[in-house]
Amino acid sequence: MKFAYTIVYVRDVAASLSFFERAFGFARRFLHESGGYGELDTGATTLAFAQHDVARANLAHDYVAADASAAPLGMEVGFVVPDVLAACGRAVGAGATLLAPPATKPWGQTVAYLRCPDGTLVELCTAMG
Repeated sequence: MKFAYTIVYVRDVAASLSFFERAFGFARRFLHESGGYGELDTGATTLAFAQHDVARANLAHDYVAADASAAPLGMEVGFVVPDVLAACGRAVGAGATLLAPPATKPWGQTVAYLRCPDGTLVELCTAMG
């Protein structure tokens, strides 16, 4: 088995792709002509976005939309960066909300948490070890 992708269910796929491009520097890999699905070029594991109506049709159930919840959902997307403070500044400048500023953990890793306009919780961290 191989971890292939994460799909974040959002209101506006193009807006989420644009935000992640500006905030984190990822390139857009694909946006379906319908606007209902898109992917970023994030390396070996794909980060994708699907519109709520597409997601609900595929899932055949409702769910809690991340942007509809006052509190972040109990999951995160993590990005390893060389400079967490600089990456936070770029993301906040693009429209993210800083939830927890960069802090050095007892094991030596620097970690910060942000919430994206689409509700996605993002961890920015330095590499381990």
